[in-house]
Amino acid sequence: MRTKNMRLFTTFGNGSKRNNLLYHDQFIWNKIKSLRNILDGLIPIIIFILIWESIVRLHIVPEYIFPSFSAVMREFYHLTVNGVLLNNLASSLLRVLAGFLLGSMAGIMMGTVMGCKEIMNRSFNPIFSLLYPIPTLGWAPLLMIWIGINEMLPIILIFLCSFFPVLYNTITGIRSVDSDVIKAASTLGASDRKILTSVILPLAVPNIFTGLRLEAGMAWRVVIAAEMVAIPTGIGALLIRSESLLRVDIIIVCLMVLSVMCLVFERFFQYVETKMTKEWR
Repeated sequence: MRTKNMRLFTTFGNGSKRNNLLYHDQFIWNKIKSLRNILDGLIPIIIFILIWESIVRLHIVPEYIFPSFSAVMREFYHLTVNGVLLNNLASSLLRVLAGFLLGSMAGIMMGTVMGCKEIMNRSFNPIFSLLYPIPTLGWAPLLMIWIGINEMLPIILIFLCSFFPVLYNTITGIRSVDSDVIKAASTLGASDRKILTSVILPLAVPNIFTGLRLEAGMAWRVVIAAEMVAIPTGIGALLIRSESLLRVDIIIVCLMVLSVMCLVFERFFQYVETKMTKEWR
């Protein structure tokens, strides 16, 4: 009996060691895979930067028209240190956050009402269908007359930019929920409010976040355009001032900042969506 128990203990111990080794190997493999994914994304960027720098160093194009990457990075450093870039970025960021949050919240609430209540959908869908095709910047001349050139102008433009896509994605998400699931929840005694919060909205989350991700980048494009036209502060205003001074290096810095901010917003919503839906997707 003792020998048998010792054999079982030895077998269990070996199994435990084997499991630890497998877990360790899997952990290392996942790390290698993550590193490889990072390198796959970085290598094309590094090659692009080297070609960019080489074109300027070889004097293929004049540097005042197309500055080198190193010159752009030096200007980025100077603009950051003296506060010009950060101050203008903060102004644009506040406008984007205000307009995007208000527009998204209004789109989700209105989309929820229209998606759940057919009579509301029939009432409001015609007017929203007429307004949605109008380009966001097409509202700018009218809003300049109505509210003037002030901080509210870019915020309202971003609100309009965010509202309609989030509205329609919310409606689509809610209407795509399987009716059998709703009937099952109702049969089990769930109230209308419980069905909405526990069944309909969670299942509509992927569609809602699709709208949020798409419009996060569009909000930055709208604020840049509004600042270039009418607002004296922000990344767009810095862009248009740099154009008048033929400062191509500053223009490229602003475009790089715009690109990074669009990417950060998109990845943020992608991360939140993954966290919210990982339990049931």
